[in-house]
Amino acid sequence: MSEFVRLEVADGVGTIRLDRPKMNAISTQVQAELRQAAAEATERDDVRAVVIYGGERVFAAGNDVKEMADLSYAEMVVVSESVQSAVDAVAAIPKPTVAAVTGYALGGGCELALAADLRFAADDATFGQPEILLGIIPGAGGTQRLSRLVGPSRAKDLIYTGRFVKAAEALEIGLVDRLFPADRVYAEAVAWASQFAGAAALALRAAKTAIDRGLETDLATGLEIERMQFAGLFATEDRERGMTSFVENGPGKAVFVGR
Repeated sequence: MSEFVRLEVADGVGTIRLDRPKMNAISTQVQAELRQAAAEATERDDVRAVVIYGGERVFAAGNDVKEMADLSYAEMVVVSESVQSAVDAVAAIPKPTVAAVTGYALGGGCELALAADLRFAADDATFGQPEILLGIIPGAGGTQRLSRLVGPSRAKDLIYTGRFVKAAEALEIGLVDRLFPADRVYAEAVAWASQFAGAAALALRAAKTAIDRGLETDLATGLEIERMQFAGLFATEDRERGMTSFVENGPGKAVFVGR
């Protein structure tokens, strides 16, 4: 049993819930449990979409600095793989994902939020990559995912200064997608994820793969990735169901089975 991270499943939605008092600091144990929860969410057929949530008070205030403070370079070469792979595991979940952010999402917590497809945040939430103030840089995707999301200039400003970003600015620059009162954030994230409970799971997986892999390469290669994902869906039962239903009954009436 995991101590600080658990996967809760209801009505097709899996919630990866961080619960490490007081501020959800991401320790090596939390990293291992995040990898485990992400793997379980990936494998379970009853999970069609995923919410990443740190609770009502805080999303995650960063990696566990006390745990890292005395590590040598040689030790961090090894430990950094754990730091990065935990967030990568969440990013690699082949299903729609949304981070429900309340309170602080700083450092590793911000990087965890960046790993989701979308970010819903409380209107009083705070984001930031303050690693530079510790004499280091983001090490779990911050330099890469943040720059792809908000552009290199904005990412450099945030990473170079380590400044905190309030929710309104985060929305303005594209760091978050929607703002809600704090007591509605999780429910709104679940509502968004719930719409995929009966969706064509393999088509969603193909769409996510095409977008994510395509962003990593040039346009021509991205278009080839898209073409292959598109063509591959013609081997699925859901494609047959969807097109047959469209022809016979019009759009939006297909019943999908995830095969």
